[in-house]
Amino acid sequence: KFIGQRYTKAEAENMAQNFGWIIREQNEGEWRQVVPSPLPQYIEHGKSIQTLVDHGIIVIASGGGGIPAYWNKNGNLEGLDAVIDKDLSAALLGRVIKASELWIITDVDSVSINYGSTNEKTIHEMTTDEASAYHAEGHFQSGTMGPKIEAALYFLKYHGDKVVITSIDGIAEAIEGKNGTLIRN
Repeated sequence: KFIGQRYTKAEAENMAQNFGWIIREQNEGEWRQVVPSPLPQYIEHGKSIQTLVDHGIIVIASGGGGIPAYWNKNGNLEGLDAVIDKDLSAALLGRVIKASELWIITDVDSVSINYGSTNEKTIHEMTTDEASAYHAEGHFQSGTMGPKIEAALYFLKYHGDKVVITSIDGIAEAIEGKNGTLIRN
């Protein structure tokens, strides 16, 4: 996964040499550091979050994806140089707490296919089969909408009833069913 600021090739090579970074070209002439992005496996405080939810407390969690860590041979948590996907972490948390809905808030009001082209089409509602097909056709880029669709599919496969993808400004209308993209089985 690309992280951090953008560099020229020479700057990026210098950073790689000085700090041991792995670098890749993201766009032509634009180089960035890359780190592993493992799938989230476990929510450390899932039971605590479940208790809060059970008592009617609104919990905002997994917004940054969590801290990548593993249990070392001594049984201690040890950090990793990686990035955990926030959307997949939210889907896993939803599974852990047995949520019926997952709301993914992003920078667009709705999911689109053919995004950025003259034949862009907004999708207001789709099934998991349709979402899977669009994803397989390459409509959802990795690093943007792709992980959100993967999180929706994961959540709906294992527990949930629906996923809504919308923007922060579109939440009120999405609650009324007038905005956003609704995904169901």
